[in-house]
Formats: sequence, C-alpha cells, structure tokens
Amino acid sequence: MSNQPFKIFSGTKSKYMALEIAKNLGVELGQMNIQRFADGEFQVSYEESVRGDEVYLVQSTFPNSDNLMELLLMVDAAKRASAKSVTAVIPYFGWARQDRKDKPRVSIAAKLVASMLTAAGVDSIITMDLHADQIQGFFDLPLNHLLASSVFIPYIKKLKLKDMVIASPDVGGVKRVNSYAKYFNVPLVMCHKQRARANVVEKMTIIGDVQDKNVILIDDMIDTAGTICTAAQVMMDNGAKSVRAIASHAIMSDPATERINKSALEEVVFTNSIPYDTSRSDKVKIISVAGLIADTIERIHQHESISSQYLV
Repeated sequence: MSNQPFKIFSGTKSKYMALEIAKNLGVELGQMNIQRFADGEFQVSYEESVRGDEVYLVQSTFPNSDNLMELLLMVDAAKRASAKSVTAVIPYFGWARQDRKDKPRVSIAAKLVASMLTAAGVDSIITMDLHADQIQGFFDLPLNHLLASSVFIPYIKKLKLKDMVIASPDVGGVKRVNSYAKYFNVPLVMCHKQRARANVVEKMTIIGDVQDKNVILIDDMIDTAGTICTAAQVMMDNGAKSVRAIASHAIMSDPATERINKSALEEVVFTNSIPYDTSRSDKVKIISVAGLIADTIERIHQHESISSQYLV
C-alpha cells in the first residue's frame, strides 16, 4: 500500500514545475526513467510501483513534439502498470491555436491531441488558460481549467497603478480581458489587427482611449511577440503613460526576446507554464503557478470544489 495519497511524475522539460508542485504538496517526486535511443525514439518506464495509486503526470506540451509524445507514453505506461487513475497536468496545452477549420483542408490539431490523450488512457486533465474555451468540449472526460488570473490579479494590485486601463491585443481576447476590467472596475481597450500572414501584423488600430493611461495588455500567450510589441507602440503613440504586458504562456519563439527588449513595453509578466530564462531580458518577470496547481491536486484528491480559486 502506498504511503502517499497520490504520486507525481514529470516529463523531461517540465521537471522544474513538477518539483515545485511536489514540494508544495509535501511529497517526493516519483522516480521515472526516459531512455533515449540513437534514432530519437524513447521509452518511458516507472522505477517504482504505481499499482492502485492516483498518478499525476506533469508535462506541458510546448514545442518540440517530443513533449507531447513523452506525455502519451507516460499515460500509457501508468495505465499498463495498473494505476488507479491517471491525471495529465498540462500547464500549457500545445497545438491549441488549431482549434477549428479556419480554411479548407486543414487539421483541427487541438481535437486530435485530445483524442490521442483519451486513447492513451488518461482519466482527467488539469490545464491552464486554454487558447480557446471550446477545447474543453474536445474531451469526453473531466477537464479542470485553471485561470492564471489567480496569480496575475494579486500582482496587478501590487503595482498600484493610477489611471489604469486593461487592453486586449486582439479581438479574440476580449472576453478574457473584460473579466479583468470588470474586476478592477477600469475601462477596456481593444486592438484591432490585420494580419499579412501568420505571426505578421500588417496594421493595428485602437478602439478606446489610452491618453495619459497606464495600460496593461493581457493575452494567453506570446509567441514571436510581434502583436504585443506592435500594440505597445501603438498605445504609446496614442498618448499612453506606460504599457505592460501580462501573458499566461511564454512560448517566446525567436525573435521574441529581442523584440521585447527593443519595445515600448515596460515589463512582460508570464507564468512558469513554459520554462524561460529571465537572464535573456530585464523586462521579463516570471510568476509561479506551482502553488495553484498543487492546491488543485489536493482539492481533487479530497473531492473538493476548485472554483473558489477563481478570482474572475
């Protein structure tokens, strides 16, 4: 019989997060081995029994796709080792931008990933700030959708900004940003962008007033930082006092760091759902969500509600 109420294991690239979650819960991180072969193939094996245990597997599925494949093999191995239940803890759910057919003859990758996780045998999912809420409907199993606002709102409060406005860098993020604006009882500003192609913004205009305002741009992720840096510059050109950005997931593909360093942004705040080396930029700050995830695991184990965690 296990001495722990549950066991936590980690994939290769999310071990920093898993260690912090385990520490918050007062348990040891489970022993697992990922053996890699010369051709790039790898094998997952648990180095301790998981028979009859509640197993939580921590792995964000950011690029490259090895992170997703590791998670699938971890789920499969746990099920074959007779785990009582397997919960995939995916702080950043990758492939989420492909959530619908926006043109003919394209895949819906988010649905495919959901199907693969289900086929592997996962019993439930814990994730945070999905790119699109409808992805929750791609799963026919329990999905606990956490909100980074639980850690971002206390940070914004500490800034004690006067004349603050909350802004969305695009139309798609208005629902998310509106919840922050209502919470702080401040105006909402929106950017309307026209793309030349993926990751390239051709034109951006502001809907709302930013004159003499301290602007906080809120998004779910920053990839190449083209949109967020363009939005910041447009805000400053329209008379803003300062512009900050807050985003849940630091994808930060090149040349994102360079763009942020040269931008009008005063600071950019992320969670640690994806690892990022802050020594690359003085403007980037990271807030941990390990405590939030640990609390969620504890609540799930105790069959308690997690909705009280939500501030907005």
